[in-house]
Amino acid sequence: MVRKRFHLNPFQLIIIGFLALILLGTLLLLLPISAKSRTVTPFNQCLFTSVSAVCVTGLVVVDTATHWSVFGQVVILLLIQIGGLGVITSMAALILLFGGKITLFQKTAMQEANSVQKMGGIVRFTVFILLATVVTELVGTIALIPPFVIAFGGRGVWLALFHAVSAFCNAGFDIMGSQGAQFVSLTGFVGSPTVNLTVMLLIFIGGIGFITIYDIGVNKCRFSHYSLQTKTVLITSAVLTLVPAVYFFFAEFGDMPIKERIFASLFQAVTPRTAGFNTVDYNNMSGFGRGLTVVLMLIGGSPGSTAGGMKTTTFALLFAAAISTFRKKNDTLILHRRVDDNTVKTASALSLMYLVLFLLGGGVISLAEGLPFDVCLFETASAIGTVGLTTGITPSLGIASQIILMLLMFVGRVGGLTLLYAALSNSNKNISKLPQGKISVG
Repeated sequence: MVRKRFHLNPFQLIIIGFLALILLGTLLLLLPISAKSRTVTPFNQCLFTSVSAVCVTGLVVVDTATHWSVFGQVVILLLIQIGGLGVITSMAALILLFGGKITLFQKTAMQEANSVQKMGGIVRFTVFILLATVVTELVGTIALIPPFVIAFGGRGVWLALFHAVSAFCNAGFDIMGSQGAQFVSLTGFVGSPTVNLTVMLLIFIGGIGFITIYDIGVNKCRFSHYSLQTKTVLITSAVLTLVPAVYFFFAEFGDMPIKERIFASLFQAVTPRTAGFNTVDYNNMSGFGRGLTVVLMLIGGSPGSTAGGMKTTTFALLFAAAISTFRKKNDTLILHRRVDDNTVKTASALSLMYLVLFLLGGGVISLAEGLPFDVCLFETASAIGTVGLTTGITPSLGIASQIILMLLMFVGRVGGLTLLYAALSNSNKNISKLPQGKISVG
């Protein structure tokens, strides 16, 4: 009898790590001590909450503030932190903390998990990720303590820590609700400069990616010295923030005082990428405003970040490829640099995958629940983009619809390509090429 050893590739390890963390979170949330009522929470609610926290989404079927005890909220916060950093990075941190050595296989997994192109210096880069995370979340907590303590007393310190971590990890979980007002997010602070600016900065820093943060840290404000990816991320992020903010200011929040109007416009432009906090009710926005939010949710953050979505670089590549095609250029150019055709193909495949899952999920939920298609599309965009914004239908969805949202959240956080590479890693051995064919497009 021939025995074959079972080998995991880095992509499979990433998937198994996330699944194990989700299972552990579910089991902890099932404990009576996790609920304020000290009773066992239904399994589907615990599973959905665990998936949403690990996948740093923020969609919930029960209000985090009123349903879960302090123990349950701590569990959720830990799941957010590990899910935001990534299971592989968190495992590497524990190994380094206890003086262990990182193996070559572990370095490969760390490289794939953080979207780093070269393996060299991956351990040093992981240490940088941990330090950057701790420092940023600590500064964010300190900034949020004054307004939260003024509003909630001593409990404001815990609120500051929870929301700083949730914002930096682009999770969107909040514990602001009360029995009389659940699922309120940050609507009570729509006019607070400190809360708005701090949360927006945390979302932005967490969403641009650790590769970009590292590049900025090395080259400081010398924009010309930044890598092509850093320049692309910063320019695309700025455009995707400022353009929607201008629209929201002039078309959506005209009945607000000018200060609240400015903050609301900026916040609603930043949060879909992909934090999930909100300071206004999305049911009061126009159809176009919600549609624009859906687009922002699908685009998401940047590679190697705590955010989900197709990523800003994917959007930039598709836009650049379209411009090159219109100009009849053979190569795709970004900032006077040629981009490899395989990278453009990958961006196209990834975008198509997200769009198909987004539309299919929305259609199935609409048919199953008897809800308007556009409302369900908002929900599925929020799930696959790991955003967490909702028009309020999540708690009322049936089990089948919840399963669809959980699958979309998992795909959005782990990454569609990671799932494909994990499944097809041993089936891509092409010995010969097939005859070339031509096809007309457009």
